[in-house]
Amino acid sequence: MSRCTPHSAGRARRGIALVLPLLGTVALSAACTTGEEPAAPAPPATTAPATASATADPTGTPSASAPTTVTIPTSAFVELPEELLRMPRRATPVEQALPTLCAEEFGTGGRQVTAAAAMTVTYKKPGEPDSNVPQGIIHQTLFTFSADGAPAYLRRLDAAVKACPSYTRGDSTIKVKVEALPGIGDEAVLVTRTWPQTSLNGEPTGGTATSQIAVVRSDEVVTVLGDQGWEGTSGDPAVLDRVTRDAVRAIDAWQR
Repeated sequence: MSRCTPHSAGRARRGIALVLPLLGTVALSAACTTGEEPAAPAPPATTAPATASATADPTGTPSASAPTTVTIPTSAFVELPEELLRMPRRATPVEQALPTLCAEEFGTGGRQVTAAAAMTVTYKKPGEPDSNVPQGIIHQTLFTFSADGAPAYLRRLDAAVKACPSYTRGDSTIKVKVEALPGIGDEAVLVTRTWPQTSLNGEPTGGTATSQIAVVRSDEVVTVLGDQGWEGTSGDPAVLDRVTRDAVRAIDAWQR
């Protein structure tokens, strides 16, 4: 943007930063960084980020056969390279990090979810000073599943998003497209949202704005990465693609 004015449970490591007891509560340790940033109105389809350090899993109660404790370390989350990092990643309640379209399409993990946690990071254009407004933010949610819960989640999500070709937020109609994302993880989908672009004072510009959501499964772990541009503008597909691939590498390193 040119505005410059303003897995499995058995493989979990003991270097724990995020813990989810059986009853569904994610606890964040001091290893997670928090920070302040300029207030940013959320785009038409995404809840604004929060910096709360704990959240309840909105996807359902873990199954009775799930392990008593599953851990998600902060190292399982993606870290942005210095040239993109505007503000450090910070813990976010899962229910606020997950996007919503027509309904709670991304919160369909069900009783096979064994852990869930989320973090948010703010990014900038490479080379821009921190005095400029950020380019956007990315919410990342991680789910771990028991049994066949991870591929089942992808199937439910794909069907739910395809059943929502468009929805409204305020005076805007947001169009939705979902497609396979080949070559990343064990399976992945990319959701693209498009809506009429407006100026900072809310006037239509005649153009369109877009944002994307990447959902990737790696073994028994699913990550949801939602990109939103700053102040309701378009996200950056190239940044999301890079971050998504880095996120899969972080998950794979954790699972090893």
